[in-house]
Amino acid sequence: MKITGELSVRAPREAVFDAVQDARFFASCVDGVQELTEIDPTHYDAVFETRVAYMKFRFKLSIEITKKVAPSEMEARIEGTPLGIVGRITASSLTRLTQVGDDTRIEYEIEAAITGKLGSLGQPVLKAKAKEMEKQFAGRLREKFETNPSGAAS
Repeated sequence: MKITGELSVRAPREAVFDAVQDARFFASCVDGVQELTEIDPTHYDAVFETRVAYMKFRFKLSIEITKKVAPSEMEARIEGTPLGIVGRITASSLTRLTQVGDDTRIEYEIEAAITGKLGSLGQPVLKAKAKEMEKQFAGRLREKFETNPSGAAS
């Protein structure tokens, strides 16, 4: 399943890049991320909990930052094992940042494979959840830059 989207933030590209590559800051913008642990500067473990349709899911995630090209591009690989049910999620993401006037445009592509009970929900339900999460993420990211325009990660 492929999910794409874009959002914009009123902030310089360098500040947005610095913020989103900070794992703790990034996690604070994603609803449901808990127990983030840095293994090393490119590897992280976390627990992610969410509700999709009528079901609640909890995953143990391993995240690897596979590429960083400051201040324009980041790639990551995510492996997730559901806690309490059978299945698996694997995903790769590509994020591109472009300066557009006073704003930074964030474009993303996520390629995900989902098995088990969550995978049985179907792509339309999962894509709707992804769009909901994008709106929440964008709102939190914008709010943090409004609070601290020079660099939201502090």
